[in-house]
Amino acid sequence: MRTKRAFVLLLLTLLIPGSAQLVAGDRALGRRALAVTLLVWAAILAAGVVALVDWPLLVNLATGRWSSLVLVVVLAALALFWAFLFLNTLRIIRPNLLAPGAKPAVAVALAVLMVVTSGSLGYAAYLLNVSRNAFGNIFETRPAFDPVDGRYNFLLMGGDAGAGRVGLRPDSIQVVSVNAETGHTVMFGIPRNFQNAPFPADSPMHEVYPEGFDCGDECIINALYVDVEQNHADRYPDAKNPGAEAMKDAVSGILGIDIQAYALVDMGGFEALVDAMGGITVDAGGWVPISNKTIPGTNQHYPPKGWIAPGVQKLDGFHALWYARSREFATDYDRVQRQQCVMSAMVNQLDPATVLTRFQQLAEAGEQVVETDIPSSQLGSFVSLALKAKDQKTDRLTIGPPDFGTAADNFVTYPDFSKIHPRVQQLFTQETETDKKASKNDGGGSGDGKSSGGGAKQPKKSTPEPADTPEAADPQITEEYLQQLAEIGDTATIGSLLADNGKCSLP
Repeated sequence: MRTKRAFVLLLLTLLIPGSAQLVAGDRALGRRALAVTLLVWAAILAAGVVALVDWPLLVNLATGRWSSLVLVVVLAALALFWAFLFLNTLRIIRPNLLAPGAKPAVAVALAVLMVVTSGSLGYAAYLLNVSRNAFGNIFETRPAFDPVDGRYNFLLMGGDAGAGRVGLRPDSIQVVSVNAETGHTVMFGIPRNFQNAPFPADSPMHEVYPEGFDCGDECIINALYVDVEQNHADRYPDAKNPGAEAMKDAVSGILGIDIQAYALVDMGGFEALVDAMGGITVDAGGWVPISNKTIPGTNQHYPPKGWIAPGVQKLDGFHALWYARSREFATDYDRVQRQQCVMSAMVNQLDPATVLTRFQQLAEAGEQVVETDIPSSQLGSFVSLALKAKDQKTDRLTIGPPDFGTAADNFVTYPDFSKIHPRVQQLFTQETETDKKASKNDGGGSGDGKSSGGGAKQPKKSTPEPADTPEAADPQITEEYLQQLAEIGDTATIGSLLADNGKCSLP
């Protein structure tokens, strides 16, 4: 009877904390504990109602500076209180009066229940504190901004301020434009060697470069960041990153849209983020080399350290980074397309299950983002928008070859903005018409883009897996053959074999 009573009391403490004390122990403690239990149940019910009505509000509470601190303290206090109730229940059970065989069973049951209950609450408090620190380091405390013409436009830059470089030059320049209502996304790639970028009339840099960033080869767009940081930072006296603000202005002029926020990621942060996701899956368009060191005194590299093959590949952070940044034996325009493909893969494959199971790794990797001016107060609404975008195709456009001109006609050197701006707006118009048509036909929009989603799988850490279908690559082209060509210096043949290696997609 005492053994049965012991397990009943443990079960009561598990299901209705405080009830064991109310029926068999300190009734005053039981009443207080039961009041806390009912209050927690009411809070959970209220959270469920809010989730149905306005669930981004919950995200904002979990990520807000002070609200998240309150939640951490509450979760930690509940974890300790529940553990105390279990220990108090053990006192009520009086283990010394149990049969000898029942004592270890009760002890094991108590330990397991404490781990499941108090341990889970404590771990939740720990993860919430990790996210609180990460969000505080990454996102900015500033007023929220509204969509412009129904869209949120974000400038994403990837750069490397490593040894041998003067300042940080963003080699990856992408704009993600998201429909604020539907989540439909358009991605624009700006080649790093784009010249004559114009500044809007209200930009501080318009006075410096009234005809655009037009000082010749020294004024390719990825040099603007360093130029402003070193020579014109005073033009943005209230900005924490004048270079990023100038990049926003320049890209706004190129596309003819208002860029509202930016995120700047270093190469190491990108690699860590992909690894934290468990890797990404892409359908590579062609062989991509992993570049070796530069030969001293030249602009040439030693033969590649490895190759990424065509076909469906599961890429870890190292290979995803090289797939996105490699331009050896290819062009900047191929690289821009691959960067868009990698970003689309990350958006489509970062599902809730990945976030939950890899939360700490993602938070730690996220802190390696150099910086962003996205307001922390809008995280909830942007998470909601990202989930809408995740299930839709993404339209992609490169502001240069192959979408504008060819590599031979120097479109990015002498860009025709009368062609760029209408093409950008045409994409938005087509997107709206497609969404309306899809909504009329089947109640949902899917977009008209070039990429599609796919579930991410755990990558191998050594090399990317080869394509499952041999016909995805030319059987006459092998890694050994390409490496042999590189070692004998036959760059012309390699260049012809690697032509258009930016034509990638999502499986």
